[in-house]
Amino acid sequence: MRLRRMTAALGAAGLVLAGIPALPAPGTGASLTAVANAAWQTDASVLGLAVAKGKAFVGGRFTRVRPPGAAPGTSVTVRTYLAAFNQTTGALDTSFNHTLNNVVWSIVASPDGTKIYVGGDFTRVDGQVRNRIAAFDATTGALLPNIKPNVSYRVKTVAVGGNSLYFGGSFGLVNGVARNRAAAISTVDGSLLPWNPNADADVYAIDAADDNSKVYLGGTFARIGGTSRWAVASVNNSTGALLPFAAASAVPLPNSSCTSRVKDIETSGGVVYFANAGDGGGCFDGTWAANIATGSLVWKNTCLGATEAITMVNGWLFKGSHAHSCPGAFSDGTGAHFLLLQNPANGSLGPWFPNTNAGPPTEVGPLVSATGGTDLWVGGDFTRVNGVNQQGLTRFTNLGAGAKPLGPTLPTLSSPTTGQVRATVQTSLDNDDITLTYRLLRGAANTVVATTTANSTFWSRPTVTLTDTTAPSGTSQQYRIEVYDGNNAVRGGYATVTVR
Repeated sequence: MRLRRMTAALGAAGLVLAGIPALPAPGTGASLTAVANAAWQTDASVLGLAVAKGKAFVGGRFTRVRPPGAAPGTSVTVRTYLAAFNQTTGALDTSFNHTLNNVVWSIVASPDGTKIYVGGDFTRVDGQVRNRIAAFDATTGALLPNIKPNVSYRVKTVAVGGNSLYFGGSFGLVNGVARNRAAAISTVDGSLLPWNPNADADVYAIDAADDNSKVYLGGTFARIGGTSRWAVASVNNSTGALLPFAAASAVPLPNSSCTSRVKDIETSGGVVYFANAGDGGGCFDGTWAANIATGSLVWKNTCLGATEAITMVNGWLFKGSHAHSCPGAFSDGTGAHFLLLQNPANGSLGPWFPNTNAGPPTEVGPLVSATGGTDLWVGGDFTRVNGVNQQGLTRFTNLGAGAKPLGPTLPTLSSPTTGQVRATVQTSLDNDDITLTYRLLRGAANTVVATTTANSTFWSRPTVTLTDTTAPSGTSQQYRIEVYDGNNAVRGGYATVTVR
């Protein structure tokens, strides 16, 4: 089912500012179902994802991949830390087969989709020296010869802006030159660039504005270029010098009970979005957005449960986390919700509720996400998706009829006046719709005698009442409820009433 609109039930509110997206209009939406499409699996965590040239490029801790439905250890194909899959079918791309000697942490595609840049812990690709960064032709899969900087330690994140490949991590040297945890090379010839933010601790995330006017960094650092900047910074695209960024105050300064770090960054149009994960009870784990032009805060969502990944797809912001409490929506105690949709204009939750679990070693669940424009690929340390065994990797598309509504319960019937029957029933649930249609059906012929619509979410399920005003007086009648999401109709059982 297509994600059609936000509603008042989800706290949507109009917000129109320069460079800030308006609320999605009715009939638009992300066009993704909550039903996962077939995809190959991995035998360990997926940490990096990028989609280009009809392929999903996947990196991580894995050394084996296997078809959907295959149990761990069966039908495996060797892929050491890096693999590619068909974007349409989810099947293994057998032509892309490289041997790396250590973990891949991050992957990014060039803006035109012709190249793939990979960062990690590896020092060899197919026996050739590639010290923690490598590049591949996205069409042929060939290892490119001109991108091979000598990075002294882990590359955790990579991003492209203009002709620059920005990268961050735990290193201190690039080509023997001091570059503390953040650096850039030319995508043209691989040469080291002057860009030097000089972070005093690890950089987890980097992204450049769409026009490469600014670059954003996130991580565990407390200083950039010798100036205090906790966990997030906006810097010049050519020098790495700090820029004013008032919205950075959205991330609380660390204290004895809370340390919140930026784990992912997504720029889209005039807005930059951030994902945070905090240590400590009640510590900031949510998402927030800032205006790129002004540096001002647009919104802040304070859901609890570390957010690891965010991706913009068709005007909606998807987040991978293990949210267990979202103010204004669901409270603590409802379990962990690993995949959610947010309205990019105000951060409120949208109508999309698939789920995963969390597995070793991080026990977080989704860790990374990417899109090819109309789909969403999600990687992490999960082993189940929507209750079905699926390890490391999954994908969602706009194909198929989407999730079916939960079957309605028996209605509570009464006949308050002559020739009328009133039916009351709790609203149903649908993992990719909140607005559902309810029909009251009478008798074995299932005659539709009343219709209404109502909103429901897993944290708010009101009741609806439908009235048959044409019931035959003095007879015994059977009624049931049909719930419809626009593609799928599900009917409940019959209840009986004597009509006055």
